[in-house]
Amino acid sequence: MPSAEGLAAAAQTAGRKGPPPVHLWNPPFCGDIDMRIAVDGTWFYQGTPIGRKPLVRLFASILKREGEKFFLVTPVEKVGITVDDAPFVAVDFDVSRPGAADQVLSFLTNVGDRVIAGPDNPIRVERAPDGTPRPYLHVRAGLEALIDRKSFYRMVELGESLHRDGRDWFGIRSDRAFFPMIPDTELA
Repeated sequence: MPSAEGLAAAAQTAGRKGPPPVHLWNPPFCGDIDMRIAVDGTWFYQGTPIGRKPLVRLFASILKREGEKFFLVTPVEKVGITVDDAPFVAVDFDVSRPGAADQVLSFLTNVGDRVIAGPDNPIRVERAPDGTPRPYLHVRAGLEALIDRKSFYRMVELGESLHRDGRDWFGIRSDRAFFPMIPDTELA
């Protein structure tokens, strides 16, 4: 059975010259490992939080999504892990040219990735069963970050209403793309 230590060693070796080329790896499935990413972005191994940030960043660099399942992959093995919601959390963002048509939002994730929201990395907003907005940012290769509450509220302050697809939407603009969040008719 694969171990977290073995995966970490393989990932370090594979990623010595930049980000590991996870998209090129298709090793055989070796089973599931007792690793979980909680809704708040905390990584757990065998029920214990992984407290070493560099180790979490290393595991995040070899994370891959296939359909609705998540895996840690190396050139020689692929193991399944559990992800409670999104694998990452967007914990902050910077805005350049606020209010302009070419406004850009640059998000920081809990694992240190910097992601510019735009056509390649869209923002989407789902609704929880209680109606609470659940905003997500595409990070890479089908992997998303849940945008934390404080960042979402800041983002809403930058929002605007635009007519799209026959409706008026309240949303956010970044990198010349508009991301609808809620129909204007549902704004309180």
